[in-house]
Amino acid sequence: MPQRGSPALRRRRLGLELRRLRESRHLTGDEVSSRLKWSTAKVSRIETARTLAKEADVEALIELYEVDEPLQAILVALRHDAAQKGWWEKYRSSVPDDYITLIGMEAEATVVRDWEPQIIPGLLQTEDYVRSVASANQHASQVPPSWLQDRVEIRMTRQRTLLHGPDPLTFMSVFHESVLRNQYGDARVMRDQFAHLIEVSKLEHVEMRILPQDVPPPVSTGAFLHLAFPDFPDVVYMESLFGGRFVEEAEMVYGYELAFGHLVERALDEVASQELIKKTIDYWNK
Repeated sequence: MPQRGSPALRRRRLGLELRRLRESRHLTGDEVSSRLKWSTAKVSRIETARTLAKEADVEALIELYEVDEPLQAILVALRHDAAQKGWWEKYRSSVPDDYITLIGMEAEATVVRDWEPQIIPGLLQTEDYVRSVASANQHASQVPPSWLQDRVEIRMTRQRTLLHGPDPLTFMSVFHESVLRNQYGDARVMRDQFAHLIEVSKLEHVEMRILPQDVPPPVSTGAFLHLAFPDFPDVVYMESLFGGRFVEEAEMVYGYELAFGHLVERALDEVASQELIKKTIDYWNK
C-alpha cells in the first residue's frame, strides 16, 4: 500500500518558507532576481511551487537571505523531499494537473471535509460506482476510454491510502439525499454502493451525514473539499467538468469551513443518515 506523505505539499512548503524569508529581509522579487541574475518569473514560480527549485537555487537563496544553520538544514531537507515521486505521478498523463496536485495534498492532510450535492463522495465510492460515474461523464468531459481505468485505479488507491491505511485522515462528508436516487450503473451497483457506505461509516475516523431533500441547502455552492494540515494553511478544492481549482486565500478558505459547518448543522446526524441509507437499499431492491 502506498505510504502517506506528499512531495507536492513539501514543494509548496518550501516555496512559502522562501517567500517568508524574502519578505523578512524586505526584498522584492525584482530585487532577488537582480542580485541572483534570475528572471523575476523564476522567483515567483519557485515561491508559488509552480516549479521545483534546483539544489543550487536553494543554496543561492540561503546565502542571499543569510539563513542560519538550523533553518538551512530544514530548507535542504524540504527540497530533497519535494524532489521525490508520489505514487500518483505515473498517472500524470491521464488526469488534469489540478487533480494530481489534489492527490498530493490529500496525502498529508489530517482532516478533509467534503460537500457533495450530486454524487457519492469520491473517497466513499465502490469500484463499480466509480467506473459507472466515469463512463457516464466520458462523453461530456471528452475523456479517452484508455484513461478510464487509470481514473478508477487512482480513486481506489486514494481510498486505501487515506481511509484504510496505517495513518488514516479524518474524513467528514455531507451529501444531499438526492444522491441516493441518482443512478449510476444498474440496481446492483447502487445496492453495493450503499452497503459499502454503511460499512465505511463504522470507521471511527469517518463521519457521514445526509442533507434531507426537504431541507433547503444553507449554502449555494457546488461540490468542494476543505483540506486541513498540521503545519500548512488550509486549502479548498473545487472540481469542475474539465479539471478543478484551488482556493487558498485565507478569508475565503475560512468561509468554506464555515459553510461546511452550516451543512453539518442542517444535515441528519450519523445514525439517522445510516438509517436513511438502509431504507434506500430497499428502494434499489425493487
